[in-house]
Amino acid sequence: MARIASVSSGLDRTASGQPAVQLPPVPDCNFLHLLANSPAALNAYLASTGALSQGQLTPQQRELLALAIAEINGARYCLFAHYAAARKLGLDDKEIRAARRAISVDPRTHAILRFAQAVALQRGELSDADFQSLRHAGLSDALITEIISHIALNIFTNYFNSVARTDIDFPLLKPGADAPA
Repeated sequence: MARIASVSSGLDRTASGQPAVQLPPVPDCNFLHLLANSPAALNAYLASTGALSQGQLTPQQRELLALAIAEINGARYCLFAHYAAARKLGLDDKEIRAARRAISVDPRTHAILRFAQAVALQRGELSDADFQSLRHAGLSDALITEIISHIALNIFTNYFNSVARTDIDFPLLKPGADAPA
């Protein structure tokens, strides 16, 4: 049972004023219903998601990064949601399982996931060697900034859903498990 009550069965998907960026399609899920308790929080989340969806990371890389962060935080709701989203994007269980361990066969994606893992586990306190590994992988300042933004957004959703005890409306996936039960 969710700790935070949904404000209504419907989700107001309109933001006040004109959004600065084109917003991606908004899924109908328990997380957004609960987040709608604060129109400001909902609008901030939707604006951030919309802006970051126009960045350099591919949709697949964004989902893999989200899975890595959700695994670190033991964020059940987000693991289920991002597993479902990753599968819709064509990622297989092997890629998803690897991402949850911050691993990828693609060298660039691997560097992104390892960086995200280091930032989350070390709370942003990276060694020069960790940071230089990004440079060796060819990541620009713009992409590094974007990755940090994704990490922060994912930590927000992880924590929000953990605090709210959001009812899971995706196929069940336990931290450490390879596929939904």
